[in-house]
Amino acid sequence: MTYKSINPNNGTILKTFDEISDEQLEIKLAAAHACYQTWKNTSYKQRAAIMAKAAELLHAHTDDYPKLATLEMGKRIDEARGEVNFSGKILSYYAEHAEAFLAPEKLDPENGEAHMESSPIGVIFCVEPWNFPFYQLARVAGPQLMAGNVLVVKHASNVPQCAIAFEQLLIDAGAPEGLYTNLLVSHQQSNQIIDDPRVKGVALTGGLAAGRSVAARAGQNLKPSSMELGGSDAFIVLDDADLVNTIPWAVWGRMYNQGQTCCAAKRFIVLDSIADKFIEKFQTALELQQPGDPMDEKTTKGPMSQEAALVNILKQVDDAVAHGAKVLMGGKRIDCPGSFMQTTILTNIEPGNPAYRTEFFGPVALIFRVKDEAAAIALANDSDFGLGGSVFTEDAARGKRVASQIDTGMMFMNNIDWTDAALPFGGVKDSGYGRELGEMGIQQFVNKKLVRIISMAAPV
Repeated sequence: MTYKSINPNNGTILKTFDEISDEQLEIKLAAAHACYQTWKNTSYKQRAAIMAKAAELLHAHTDDYPKLATLEMGKRIDEARGEVNFSGKILSYYAEHAEAFLAPEKLDPENGEAHMESSPIGVIFCVEPWNFPFYQLARVAGPQLMAGNVLVVKHASNVPQCAIAFEQLLIDAGAPEGLYTNLLVSHQQSNQIIDDPRVKGVALTGGLAAGRSVAARAGQNLKPSSMELGGSDAFIVLDDADLVNTIPWAVWGRMYNQGQTCCAAKRFIVLDSIADKFIEKFQTALELQQPGDPMDEKTTKGPMSQEAALVNILKQVDDAVAHGAKVLMGGKRIDCPGSFMQTTILTNIEPGNPAYRTEFFGPVALIFRVKDEAAAIALANDSDFGLGGSVFTEDAARGKRVASQIDTGMMFMNNIDWTDAALPFGGVKDSGYGRELGEMGIQQFVNKKLVRIISMAAPV
């Protein structure tokens, strides 16, 4: 594997990095294991001081970190600033709440006393993707380091500078050697890490194929794991939806981060009675987006993350059309330097079309017309994925009723705002298992130990 920074705005190679050797990997794993022996016994106050300082540094460098994300994966600079800001909030959130989340829980047995204790389990191996190069790291670092675990992390090969910067951030915040270690490793070395007895858990955010491989390896080693593997989220528009509110969310939900978001709105399921009006307004709003340099705050449309990602999604569109889908707008590469794709809408997608079941990780919206609410629910659930989804309606009771019937880990009504450190993030089905963020996020890799106290004679 080559760790290479390539600016997707113009194709320029920025920097390349060599994989570490097996000998270097051993040194880093040994340091992480040694750090854990001390870190697990530190107080929440000591851990929180480092997390709070890291958050402070993120908020203080509002240009440096965002610019790295924009350079390496093409995220528009205002979106990159938002990501870095949210990352800082996550670290602050766990610095403040971790002790309460992991406090002993009193139980009520029939006889005697009992409680549950929460304790760290050791070195956790994290495999993280490129689409949110700082947020993905913060949402494992915040909870797991505050829980008393230590992390060794393999970040995506196209954002190595962001990976190195986040490791340095924690060092600058006072982290001891081995607390958080960035690893420039190969796939084979990743397997070695999972197999290593010093590593006690595995967390992955990425694609389905990677998730199956890593989860299987962790399972073979009887190690707990969490998997966040993408989605094909439904954006349900009921016939009483307020389009003044709905259309901006539709545009943001599909086009934020150039559509390269696991929980992006991808399948727009619209009731027939409102479909014509929705499609007209949605298309008009999307047509306002114009490609440009993602470093320019005025730019409304940035490049995709990599040339390979662009080539892949163009092929998906071609395959969809070959199986009967119609292109309402876009569908092609933009003729300019860099990895830019036209904003695209596909319609007339039938169940036999590969587009019906696959995830489109880019600026492609799929529109489905349905006759009624029941049909909308059925179509939303007819997916191998189950990450998130949304429903738009003026009737709160109706919206809650629909949300409760969708088979996903998250549902949003009249919004798609998942950016809150207190809200657990994760899905079901092929979207994976486990949760990150919120109180559930810090419980993912801790030992829940029962302690019972009772005075009684042993059974005869």
